[in-house]
Amino acid sequence: MSKKAVYQQELQKLTEIFTSVDESKRKLVEGLIEDAAFLKSENFFLRKTLAEIGMVKIHPSNPAMQKPVEAAKQYLKNVNSYSVIIKTLNGILNKNMLDDDEDLSDYE
Repeated sequence: MSKKAVYQQELQKLTEIFTSVDESKRKLVEGLIEDAAFLKSENFFLRKTLAEIGMVKIHPSNPAMQKPVEAAKQYLKNVNSYSVIIKTLNGILNKNMLDDDEDLSDYE
């Protein structure tokens, strides 16, 4: 799968999840949704690379000497950023659901 395909798939998934959210909130999080899709596609390829080369370089004659691979550092940064974005988006979804529940309680 290409990086662009992974991006489009994630963007579509997140956009569909937010279809029931109020339009003003949806506009507010558009950038976060795009960033989440971007990070997902970047990490898809970083993870494939890391599966081949590993996350740590080990010196061939002295295994005690180790050095993290730069791609691994970036992968971890991306994972942390992605998780913060998803947590933020989830908070907005949960707030939207609570608002919908409060609206329904007026009719009970």
